[in-house]
Amino acid sequence: MIRCIPVLLAVLAAAPLAGCVSNVPAKEVAIDDGTITADVRQALKRDPQLPESDIDVNTKQGIVRLSGFVASADSVGVAASVARTVKGVRSVRNDLRLK
Repeated sequence: MIRCIPVLLAVLAAAPLAGCVSNVPAKEVAIDDGTITADVRQALKRDPQLPESDIDVNTKQGIVRLSGFVASADSVGVAASVARTVKGVRSVRNDLRLK
């Protein structure tokens, strides 16, 4: 019986470590607001439906605010749609106006 005590103590000491592995997926790496803003600006510039737009982009905690002027009512929706496709954007606040 006395010989079993060290083995028992070793098993009890290691037991809390057995549960350290988790099957919970790792969280996505957060993308900083400056990167999101730059990526949205690039995406807007690349879009052929927004040739003459004057759009300002600001991001806070993944929420993108679009402000400025576009040439048509359709461009307002296009700009918001383009911004939503950028990785890290949580939502878009569209404050664009027609020229």
